[in-house]
Amino acid sequence: MDDHVPLTVLDGDDETVLEVERGTVLRDALLERDFPVYGTVSRHVNCGGRGLCATCTVEVTPAPEPTHWHDAAALRFGYPRLSCQITVAEPMTARLLDKHVWGQVLPRRRSSE
Repeated sequence: MDDHVPLTVLDGDDETVLEVERGTVLRDALLERDFPVYGTVSRHVNCGGRGLCATCTVEVTPAPEPTHWHDAAALRFGYPRLSCQITVAEPMTARLLDKHVWGQVLPRRRSSE
């Protein structure tokens, strides 16, 4: 089994493919490479990846099975997932979201609408 897996990061119109060590927390992989997982305020004040503040949200595909209560609710109701609660074990794509107040994500129109 290879120790690294591809992680595709979508940041607006930019797409970057990273090689991430299998088992790395998604939030950590993104922050280590200076990708913005937080909004303007929450990048200074957040829970440090403990799954408490719900400000490090991303959209991921394929969506792994949730291991945290917030992610279970997010999966059920179609909300973004917490990057601090996702382990990169298989190839995945993470879309960064525009955040405005705290971790608030403004609604985004889906292309099928």
